[in-house]
Amino acid sequence: MIRPLLVTILFCFLVPIITVNGDFSNDSLTTTDYEPVIVTVDSTNFRFTPSEVTIYETQELRFFWSDEILGHNAVEENGIFDSGNPETDVDYSFIFEVGTNGTYTYICEPHELMGMEGIVIVKPIIAESPVQEESNQEVSEKSLPNFLLPSTLMILIFASKINLRKSL
Repeated sequence: MIRPLLVTILFCFLVPIITVNGDFSNDSLTTTDYEPVIVTVDSTNFRFTPSEVTIYETQELRFFWSDEILGHNAVEENGIFDSGNPETDVDYSFIFEVGTNGTYTYICEPHELMGMEGIVIVKPIIAESPVQEESNQEVSEKSLPNFLLPSTLMILIFASKINLRKSL
């Protein structure tokens, strides 16, 4: 009489453990998870567009313009990056390494006095993207019924066995 009771109790504890599903992988973002941010020269030929960008560490910042009337360059005020001599065609990329988060101001050297400058806000890289957080939440929500259904059934079976034995 004790043995079936112990088997039922043991079964109630083992079934939920066996049926829990989930993906517990810890994927972090890589440089391929972000699209490059492209800065160009606007139609006035004296402004960067966009003039302010926000990126993450390890994300590519790309300066690109072609067939401009005047030559331009992009030089960070502390020398962090420099696209080189002013040119009418530029395709220059820079990647901020991990640990370089902050705000950076850059200028076009020939047109600095005309106010041709831009700002890059670099945020620390995040461990998980919002898409990954949503998928992890979906996994745990899907796992919850797998845990509750068998354990609820086992508790009901166990309770009915106890009630049957009490009535005998």
